[in-house]
Amino acid sequence: MKIAVIALGKIGLPLAAQFASKGHEVIGVDVNEDVVAQVNAAQEPFPGEAHLQEKLTELVPAGRLKATTSYAEAVPGADAVVLVVPLFVDAEARPDFGWMDAATQELAKHLTPGTLVSYETTLPVGTTRSRWKPMLEAGSGLVEGRDFHLVFSPERVLTGRVFEDLRKYPKLIGGLSDAGAARAQEFYEAVLDFDERPDLARPNGVWDLGSAEASELAKLAETTYRDVNIGLANQFARYAATAGIDIYQVIEASNSQPYSHIHQPGIAVGGHCIPVYPRLYLWNDPQATVVRAAREANAGMPDYTIGLLEGAYGDLTGARVVVLGAAYRGGVKETAFSGVFGAVEAIAARGATALVHDPLFSDAELERLGFAPYHLGEPVDAAVVQANHADYRGLGPDDLPGVKVFIDGRRVSSAEQWQGVTYRVIGKS
Repeated sequence: MKIAVIALGKIGLPLAAQFASKGHEVIGVDVNEDVVAQVNAAQEPFPGEAHLQEKLTELVPAGRLKATTSYAEAVPGADAVVLVVPLFVDAEARPDFGWMDAATQELAKHLTPGTLVSYETTLPVGTTRSRWKPMLEAGSGLVEGRDFHLVFSPERVLTGRVFEDLRKYPKLIGGLSDAGAARAQEFYEAVLDFDERPDLARPNGVWDLGSAEASELAKLAETTYRDVNIGLANQFARYAATAGIDIYQVIEASNSQPYSHIHQPGIAVGGHCIPVYPRLYLWNDPQATVVRAAREANAGMPDYTIGLLEGAYGDLTGARVVVLGAAYRGGVKETAFSGVFGAVEAIAARGATALVHDPLFSDAELERLGFAPYHLGEPVDAAVVQANHADYRGLGPDDLPGVKVFIDGRRVSSAEQWQGVTYRVIGKS
């Protein structure tokens, strides 16, 4: 098959490599000329994605994968077009379709009969049918269901382990017609491999959910569940700390019963998915009070955590406080909705000087994010763990000279490692 992948980001490029690794001809489209040049030079444009570099090294010189900025080069004659263009959401849960609209309109100009179009970007329910179908038809002059087929098939992977997750989880699809769904099933079975999953009620593979709307909701449901669950864990943790209870023992005990799956509390819920997709759900269902309350609870955790610091340290005016971790999670060089922003803001609001350390970011990169860089070994009054980087598990007082209070927002350390220092963890008094 000839396959076009629109947007070569942290999901799109691994997808393109996966498709090409199955023997297909893949052209990736991206607006960023630097990304296109790096891909065509067989160089990964971003670090940290397992096996991506080795796949580029194999596939690009073999002519099975290339990149371009031109839709006219990639789209005409394609058997399938897969779009993974970012969708942004503001604090009021309003989706900004700007980039996706532009990509869809450009795709429509070059769409040719016989193509399967699959959107993988997470969307509010109804978007595939009510927004993309009329836009593609108007721009191409073609009729969906007759001249081309349109489906929604959400990405369900985490950056850093995309290839592993593609094998591990069922590929969900939902079409606007039975014929479109059948085309999507045939396509994804030809480009993906699946691990054996005896724990599933049906075999791992491509699962047709019956409609684009069901497929859209499935992605929103699985990610919103996690945000709500973490919000509940954070509520439990905040109460436990006032009652002298160790919430981690409670969660372990509760989860020993098979119907309890309480997640872990923490300083923040970050990333492109968990803090964002509940807002897309709220766009469809604004009366979802449980979802809204959980999102608000999680959004307030950075300020709550700095409140723990203030309670342990006292007046923070003039104190030097380092936030350990700019990334939204350990081992990933990405700051999307990271708790670092709320933590730094809360520290500054209390009159302290906020510093930021992250082993994945250079000083210049931290400064571009608006942070004052910190280096281990420099004097500091207090520290707050924001990202669970492996590097932070072995830290001790010698690494943070002068530290008086250590707030472990990710439970990466223990009180035993901080002799002579006040150690606090969320959910434990």
